[in-house]
Amino acid sequence: MRKRVEELDDQETPIDRLPFDLLAHIFALLTCFKDLAQTSAVCRKWRHGVKESLARRERLSFSGWKVDDDSTTRLVLHAYSLKELDISRSRWGCQITDRGLYQLSTAKCISNLSSLSLWGTTGITDTGVVQLISRANSLQHLNIGGTFITDTSLFAIAGSCPQLKSIVLWGCRHVTENGLLALVNKCRKLESINAWGMRVTVDCFVGLLTISPALQIEPKGMLPDIAVF
Repeated sequence: MRKRVEELDDQETPIDRLPFDLLAHIFALLTCFKDLAQTSAVCRKWRHGVKESLARRERLSFSGWKVDDDSTTRLVLHAYSLKELDISRSRWGCQITDRGLYQLSTAKCISNLSSLSLWGTTGITDTGVVQLISRANSLQHLNIGGTFITDTSLFAIAGSCPQLKSIVLWGCRHVTENGLLALVNKCRKLESINAWGMRVTVDCFVGLLTISPALQIEPKGMLPDIAVF
């Protein structure tokens, strides 16, 4: 009986006969990070398959998942091809701090990111944002709304993200006219700013439109009486 059990253990299952590339492709279809963790623990081949699947991903979203600095970093460090990263916070979601942003800044993919969302991550400050943004030189779309950043972060964005096309600053009430002016002056490809809930004057927005007349200030209808000639 024992011999029979040992023979069964030695037999490969159909999935074990799959080529490694196909196995990695299957694992890339998993969207639940708990499933990825459990899959990685099955055996050495599957663990390498999960790592390879992460390396092929161009988009990674932690929104809605309860993850922290370390668990987020472990996954992103293997996502070499990443273009879009969403670590926004939802009701049960990400608990990212400045420590996590510092760790993420060491990932190879950060310099190639075109889209980044830090929406609602209230555990971060200018310190972590500046560290991360200083390496995100290819960013085109940035959502940093619902955070407590100040002009310090906007100065860093202005100096590090020349390709920036859109930015969400929803509810960033500690950002002032100085930060916005620096952003629009240096990010010459900027097309839109979501400024809902910010504590800046209408005159500030007039100044931004004077610098960049084609700039879209969201939400639409926010400045109904402004015309720039």
